[in-house]
Amino acid sequence: MESGEGGGGARGPALRCASFNQDSTSLAVGTKEGYRLFSVTAVDKLECIHESAENADVYIVERLFSSSLVVVVSHSMPRRMNVYHFKKGTEICNYSYSNSILAVRLNRQRLVVCLEESIYIHNIKDMKLLKTLLNTPPNPSGLCALSINHSNCYLAYPGSATIGEIILYDANSLNTVTVIPAHDSQLAAITFNASGSKLASASERGTVIRVFSIPEGQRLFEFRRGMKRYVNISSLSFSPDAQFLCASSNTETVHIFKLEQHGHGREEDNPSWSAYVGKMFSAASSYLPAQVSGMMSQDRAFATVRLNTHGHKHTCTLTTIQKLPRLLVASSEGQLFIYNIDPQDGGECTLVHTHRLLGSEEQAEASEETVAPSYAATAAIGTSGPDSAKLTDKSVSWRIPSWQNRPSVRAFKPERDDPRDLECTGCSGTGRRSLRTRNTSRGQAEKRNRVDLNIRTAGVKSRKAVFRHTLQSFRIGSRVLGVVPRVR
Repeated sequence: MESGEGGGGARGPALRCASFNQDSTSLAVGTKEGYRLFSVTAVDKLECIHESAENADVYIVERLFSSSLVVVVSHSMPRRMNVYHFKKGTEICNYSYSNSILAVRLNRQRLVVCLEESIYIHNIKDMKLLKTLLNTPPNPSGLCALSINHSNCYLAYPGSATIGEIILYDANSLNTVTVIPAHDSQLAAITFNASGSKLASASERGTVIRVFSIPEGQRLFEFRRGMKRYVNISSLSFSPDAQFLCASSNTETVHIFKLEQHGHGREEDNPSWSAYVGKMFSAASSYLPAQVSGMMSQDRAFATVRLNTHGHKHTCTLTTIQKLPRLLVASSEGQLFIYNIDPQDGGECTLVHTHRLLGSEEQAEASEETVAPSYAATAAIGTSGPDSAKLTDKSVSWRIPSWQNRPSVRAFKPERDDPRDLECTGCSGTGRRSLRTRNTSRGQAEKRNRVDLNIRTAGVKSRKAVFRHTLQSFRIGSRVLGVVPRVR
């Protein structure tokens, strides 16, 4: 997660960056004051093992496994990389480059520095510069991945500025291995599994995630995150055993995919209606266009997480804490969410703990500066009057509870990929009967358990929305951001 660009000056998120170390036992965050390192080996306790204010406005901080070596880059000197021994409080070395540093990746053999159009490969033991890859395709986001396995020490980076080609480079032998045609559009995220035998990638469209074998570059899996719209995938991460892959984006949803081959033997041994239908689809796909048959063969998410934040970059990782599989999600708002995963049935993951990554003052500042307006905040803008709005249609009235008193209401973002729309449980109100909709343009009225309202959106023209009210849910059937009930 990188939250800033250039040399600073603009007000940005209190968390400038967040990165998990190679085995996901530690979390490093960059802040306006410096950087912090946390131990994430327990669920209910988040220990800050180091805090430094030597470099202000840190936007890159990477720790080498659980060692004392940490790499820092700040907005005040974006072309200089500082390498520290944080336990001794000493600087090991520093290197300056011709342009701003966009990313740093490291394992026990190599340290890789990525600029927009060049990549530098160092020997991490003595920091000797081994190779400079010049004139690489423009890479303004600094997208690259380095395998943490020192035997399969592969480096992956974009091979084109227009399509999703991945160049696979051997950082040990310093030779190009292959070029993988991964996507039709530009790359947005890439990552290796722990052994360096698999590579996952996502394009800027964010709809399809693919997994390739390394070093062959053959496609192994293809997962569909969504079909209707594009999102910005900010991070990908394999589980330690490479059986699962998680993906986070600028939406509230984190997807977890299961890497399993669907063989035919099990279906033949246990014939059923679902197996029969599966065979029919497989047979029919051979007669369909490649794009359509590909969509039929793509797997959906095995498990999901619904965050309470939206519009921010999130960094996610899959790990094992206290002998149980966990999903960790670090938010640029300054929070770390820990979820339980059901490795057998999947489904909705369970939130077990939320930790603050900032102090109370920083957290308050982050809330003021960076958190996107919540549903309640959006509804409160430009409105006045009583705490509740009364909707009247002839003999039927419905009182909407005060938005300010409904912290669980969430804005429905256009980027959301869930057709179930927005729900708020525990809705209290008086409209628990069948309601008559407002008259349509034809003067017709229908008797349903809903009421049609005019809404106002941030930066979007007014349009119609459907407000559904039941005993336990308040549903908005409209894909808009920050809807505000308004009666004309």
